[in-house]
Amino acid sequence: MSKRVLTTESGAPVADNQNSATAGVGGPLLLQDQHLLEKLARFNRERIPERVVHARGSGAYGFFEVTDDVTGFTKANFLGEVGKRTETFIRFSTVADSLGGADAVRDPRGFALKFYTEEGNYDLVGNNTPVFFIKDPIKFPDFIHSQKRDPFTGKQEADNVWDFWAHAPEATHQITWLMGDRGIPASYRHMNGYGSHTYQWTNEAGEAFFVKYHFKTNQGIRSLSADQAAELVGKDANSHQTDLLQAIERGVNPSWTLYVQVMPAAEAADYRFNPFDLTKVWPHSDYPLQRVGRLVLDRNPDNVFAEVEQAAFSPNNFVPGIGPSPDKMLQGRLFAYADAHRYRLGVNHTQLAVNAPKATVAENYGRDGAMATRQGSRHDKNYEPNSYQGPAQTDAALSAPLAIHGWTGTHEAPQHTKDDDFFQAGELYRLMSEDEKGRLIANIAGGLSQVSREDVIDKNLAHFAAADAEYGRRVAEAVNALRD
Repeated sequence: MSKRVLTTESGAPVADNQNSATAGVGGPLLLQDQHLLEKLARFNRERIPERVVHARGSGAYGFFEVTDDVTGFTKANFLGEVGKRTETFIRFSTVADSLGGADAVRDPRGFALKFYTEEGNYDLVGNNTPVFFIKDPIKFPDFIHSQKRDPFTGKQEADNVWDFWAHAPEATHQITWLMGDRGIPASYRHMNGYGSHTYQWTNEAGEAFFVKYHFKTNQGIRSLSADQAAELVGKDANSHQTDLLQAIERGVNPSWTLYVQVMPAAEAADYRFNPFDLTKVWPHSDYPLQRVGRLVLDRNPDNVFAEVEQAAFSPNNFVPGIGPSPDKMLQGRLFAYADAHRYRLGVNHTQLAVNAPKATVAENYGRDGAMATRQGSRHDKNYEPNSYQGPAQTDAALSAPLAIHGWTGTHEAPQHTKDDDFFQAGELYRLMSEDEKGRLIANIAGGLSQVSREDVIDKNLAHFAAADAEYGRRVAEAVNALRD
């Protein structure tokens, strides 16, 4: 085998990679040393803007296999036949911390899945919780600001975290999830994933259904207590990355079973909860889980930066048979996610290998821009319509249209019979065992007791009491005990 030769980025061989060119022995460096200048200039540019949220993450390749017939609900090709397999890429992440943050922390986990389907890429962007802190995207920048580092102290502040939550009573449900036993997963393999949002499926007959995705881990749920997590962070800050990498390298391929809840579109208007409210779940007694298939992860990325850091997921990447719902948070993310990637990676980020469709070829009239690699042949036109057999639109809609009515303006969502910010949080609390309740109370009190303003504490205590009287009383007692 011939020896591999080190070259410059233009392909010229490098004669000396250990010594810079100088003006005489021991003299100053020379501007003509192209290899030195190229290395230093490139090194200065090797970091791209960090994700504002979900910065710390891990990824893996795998496949999704259909195990049950769902063609009555969706015409999506990759779900159209039992036994059909589709290549996938998944990225797990924490939400609030930076790229250098630890894995085993109390934080929601991102669960972003890319299906490389025969009809283009389908991105399903969710979390390891079925709900979220807010229901309107106009509040998202403020929410994240409150959870990130304070501009003066340079660290996360309990005052900011709990002050925002005090003014966002709809967060009570998600806080109860986050502060409960599943708030710190033991690993990415040992947690569930959820689409969280409500999506739309459309079948061949044009019938529309609203769906929620549930990926149930086949490894079983395993979580960490606050003390266990603190110990693990001290031993291996990259514990979740280590676990996922080593499991797949050993051939212990993690898997999840996908279930969906299916609601006929006509039932949405009269459902007892707003079905498009991200702070609410659909009780399984109303809409039982229906099995769809299994997700298996069986290959680690070759390069974490090229594949995990540059992976771009956008919930507006739909395929025929799947589309959006009136979920306000989803509607906001349809813009925000793709826009974040255009900023971080450039307008041609979809041409990167991890983001490019595999079973199809992207055919459009987008041209130029930084790092453009797919420009078509010399005879291709860059406008449409044209007379040169360029790609043309299809007559088939991706999904059914959404009904729109009423006046434009800034409106609160319509109230359903059991819509409030506290009912489901109370239901979740009452489902817990006594031991689970005790740990939940301790976790909440540990953070809330650090808040300096009494009025902020009182507002949060009122939220927990509104969810369940016992819940509120026990949190108040625990907070007072710690503050005393």
